[in-house]
Amino acid sequence: MLNASDIMTTDVITVKKDTNLKDLAKLLYESHINGVPVVDDDGLLIGIICESDLIRKDKKLHIPTVVAIFDWVLYFESPKKIEKEIQRINATTVEDLYTKNVITVDEKTPIDEIATIMEQKKIYTIPVMDGDRLVGVVGKADLLRSLIP
Repeated sequence: MLNASDIMTTDVITVKKDTNLKDLAKLLYESHINGVPVVDDDGLLIGIICESDLIRKDKKLHIPTVVAIFDWVLYFESPKKIEKEIQRINATTVEDLYTKNVITVDEKTPIDEIATIMEQKKIYTIPVMDGDRLVGVVGKADLLRSLIP
């Protein structure tokens, strides 16, 4: 059985939090990739950002349901969720949209486990770590390539 180290892309393209979203979109499009790890100034993994994050940025703003009873106004959404929605549509840099809680694998993770993670979690760019060091990325294309003899 193949492992992450057998199929991962080792020439990893990364971005920093201050990367402009237009530059990110161009990078993803021109590189034909779905997502990239976000790293700090020391090169340590701090998150991930994908095409779906950029697409989600442009979806319509959800207006919360509100009911007024006498002098009371009841919101059926948390103020924190509304604030996040507004932040999302006003995003200009990676920092505004990236996912901080990243699911990662190590080099010895079998590809069937990687495929299961992708399917169950609906994530298609998975960083491969050696301790706290980013050593590769496995994407959908890497899994597909492993099926070609």
